[in-house]
Amino acid sequence: MNTPPLILCIGGQDPSGGAGIQADIEAIAALGGRALTLITALTAQDTRDITAILPTPVDFFDTQARVLLDDVRPDAIKIGLLGAPGLLAVIQRLLEGFAGPVVLDPVLAAGGGFDLDGTGLADLVREQLVPACTLVTPNRAEARRLAGVDDAEQAASALLEAGAGAVLLTGADEAVGDRVENCLFLPQRAPRCYSWPRLPQHYHGSGCTLASACAVRLALGDPPEDAVGRAQAFTWQTLDRATPAGKGQWLPRRVP
Repeated sequence: MNTPPLILCIGGQDPSGGAGIQADIEAIAALGGRALTLITALTAQDTRDITAILPTPVDFFDTQARVLLDDVRPDAIKIGLLGAPGLLAVIQRLLEGFAGPVVLDPVLAAGGGFDLDGTGLADLVREQLVPACTLVTPNRAEARRLAGVDDAEQAASALLEAGAGAVLLTGADEAVGDRVENCLFLPQRAPRCYSWPRLPQHYHGSGCTLASACAVRLALGDPPEDAVGRAQAFTWQTLDRATPAGKGQWLPRRVP
C-alpha cells in the first residue's frame, strides 16, 4: 500500500476557504498527500481582505505541536501565516532535527492590504526561520520587505545569503502585460525563470497553493527545479479553474 506523504501545515484559518490552512489541505490532497495542521491564528476575513486576527496562545500552540508530533512524523513542513512573533520560538524548536524539506510562504500582508507583519516580524522570520528553510516562496513585495532591500532580485539573493536553500520569487503581484514571471534562485547559480500566461482575475490563496504544492513535490523527492516547475503548473491550473465566491477575489479550484 502506498502511503501518501504527510505535509505539516503551519498557518492561519480562513473562513472563506480560499487561503490559509484550508487552501493547504485542498492543494495537498489534490496532489496525493495528506495535510497535518497546526493553527497559528483565527482570522476574520472574506474574499476581499482580513479584518481582524486572533493569534493562537503560545502555550496552546506548543501543546498542539507536541501532541501531534509525539504521534506522527511529517515528510515535509509548509509554513504560512505566523500570527504572532511569540510563536516563532515554538516553530524553531519544532524544526530542530527535522531532516525533511521545509517550505516557507512568508505571509506579511493580505491580498486586500491588511498588514500581517507585526512589530519586527519580518526581521525575526529572516533571522530565525529562513536559515532552516529548503525553499522560500515570497512575492516581490514580500521579498523586499523580508530582506530589507529595495530591489526584488537583490532581496532574493539576500535571502539565500541568510541561509535559505532556494528562493522562488513570484511575480504575479507586480506583473504587467500578458505574462507572469517567477524566478528560482539557487546558491551559486543563475536564476531559472518560468513564464506563465497572465489570467484575468485576482485570486485569493494562490501563494498558499503554490507553497503547499512545492512541499508535496519536495516530499516526493523532486529536486527544487522540478518541484517548483510542477507546483507552478498545478497552481496555474487551479487559477484557470477559479470561480467567484463573494464580492472580492476569485477562489482557486484545487482538484486532481
